[in-house]
Amino acid sequence: MAATGNGPLAGVRVVELAGIGPGPFAAMLLADLGADVVRVDRPGGSGLAIDPAYDLTNRNKRSVLVDLKADDGRARVLDLVERADVLIEGYRPGVAERLGVGPEECLERNPRLVYGRMTGWGQEGPLAQRAGHDIAYIAVTGTLGMIGKPEEPPTVPANLVGDYAGGSLYLVVGVLAALHHARTEGGSGQVVDAAIVDGAAHLATMIHGMMAAGGWQDRRGANLLDGGCPFYGNYETADGQYMAVGALEQQFYNEFIELLGIKDEAPARKDFARWGELRAAVAARFKTRTREEWTAVFEGSDACVAPVLSLREAPSHPHLAARGTFVEHGGITQPAPAPRFSATPGSVYRGPARPGADTAEVARDWDLPGLTEEDQPGLTKEDR
Repeated sequence: MAATGNGPLAGVRVVELAGIGPGPFAAMLLADLGADVVRVDRPGGSGLAIDPAYDLTNRNKRSVLVDLKADDGRARVLDLVERADVLIEGYRPGVAERLGVGPEECLERNPRLVYGRMTGWGQEGPLAQRAGHDIAYIAVTGTLGMIGKPEEPPTVPANLVGDYAGGSLYLVVGVLAALHHARTEGGSGQVVDAAIVDGAAHLATMIHGMMAAGGWQDRRGANLLDGGCPFYGNYETADGQYMAVGALEQQFYNEFIELLGIKDEAPARKDFARWGELRAAVAARFKTRTREEWTAVFEGSDACVAPVLSLREAPSHPHLAARGTFVEHGGITQPAPAPRFSATPGSVYRGPARPGADTAEVARDWDLPGLTEEDQPGLTKEDR
């Protein structure tokens, strides 16, 4: 099986020190784009309670087992680092240094290495050494407090806003920018400090601008894009499902109220004092038909209305099916690599890496001395 895909990062070598959450997702994204990602798994696993065969964030990668606390663990990782372009780690600040694979040691071995660090609080600051999870990181940035109804606690957006949007994606942007710099004349390797608190705060840049201009109230459910607007929100249908409405512009709003059937009774769109009345009219009308029926009503229109689908329903949506937004690999339906490239398309070409299963391949392809299947701690015959 090919070591890498055909994406735009084909030929780029990445070492991922195994962790959970945003680090593995960032490494998966690089692998989806064609990079040769070698995940350094620890004996005993990462602590994530999921069968490795279903951990899709490890797709398109290869794995070796290295015990960094063993006498030769550090040397083995540095051998990989010497041959790599990028390293990604998600330890608490100072842990990589104590293990002997911190930025100083790695950049001494490979001066052009991009050393990507993924944490919640960042490498510095009063909370840097504190444990945390997505919900805490987005809480202190003000991002969590924006989401939900005003009379209810903030809505938890899974771990998509912090871990993946504010964390993984910012790490990947930083790594690619630093890689570009390292490959320019006179360039060098460097450390990328990707903190979820920084990324989650940065995501709200437009909102901060609107607030400064007086166009955004610093409270939930009172604004144009947070559910406070009656023509930007979710409405229940007769069968207990939901339709999403985003008819912000006047021409889209006009089409929306006409197709919904409330054109003659709806208050003026900019009559803010009557937004409650408008919301009630929209809600009552949506309750008269099922989600499927309303989907048919708005099909082909510019009313900016869509059915709210579940994760299992989404792959069957006609538009997503036509685009191949989801693919099946190894019997698992999963999101396809994104974004798309005209000349160097990415693909899912490997299932989730099983810890330590690719030792022989990596040793051969990376020309690594002294790394064999036999000395992999915890590697079973089935994995070899």
